Amino acid sequence: MDRRRDVAREIARIYCTLTPSGVDTLASILIPMKFQKGDTILAEGKVCRALYYVEHGMVRQYYYKNKRDVTEHFSFEGRIVFCIESYLKQEPSRLIVEALENTKLYAIPYDDLNNLMVRNQEMDMLYRKILEHVAISSQEHADSQRFENATERYERLLREKPEIVLRAPMVYIASFLQMTPETLSRVRNGNTSTQRASNNATQQQQDGNIDHGAPRDANDAWWTKAVK
Repeated sequence: MDRRRDVAREIARIYCTLTPSGVDTLASILIPMKFQKGDTILAEGKVCRALYYVEHGMVRQYYYKNKRDVTEHFSFEGRIVFCIESYLKQEPSRLIVEALENTKLYAIPYDDLNNLMVRNQEMDMLYRKILEHVAISSQEHADSQRFENATERYERLLREKPEIVLRAPMVYIASFLQMTPETLSRVRNGNTSTQRASNNATQQQQDGNIDHGAPRDANDAWWTKAVK
């Protein structure tokens, strides 16, 4: 319970301030989960029955269009990931969520959260703030695709979310930015400021001795594979 309380505090710090009682309430419904690199967290056709807070690792959402794999979103430490349409409607998802690294998540189950929201104003406010964050992030990404050229889109990603550039495969980043891998390669190699920023970010990660993909201890008793 102590670890879940720590995670609940971190969620509250990022999304919405909670009282100590609110932190305990949130902690009581958190379900710890683990996934190995390449595991499917949510399969196409399954209903998204939880919000997932990423404590460690990186995941992506993607779908298939014209037999092509299209990346829609990345999430890493401190972010919440879920398939919003499937979650809100409780209908099968057209998106797939997979682990790009060995990943530790905490699920906030749909039924448990909704039951709490009926009688707990703090949980209702937390949910609203999470939805606001997702809506704003999605709109910013959509605006970037509409109004910025390839170089501007890449530089924005490098500036605002360098973790993705450092940790995700380039083919997925190209798809996320709606460009071909060849175009992304030209953008990366042809812009000195972009290259310098990328090198600086890489050095900062190395200096911090960050190991985002290290295997977890398989004997951790609190790990589970699925939301009940």
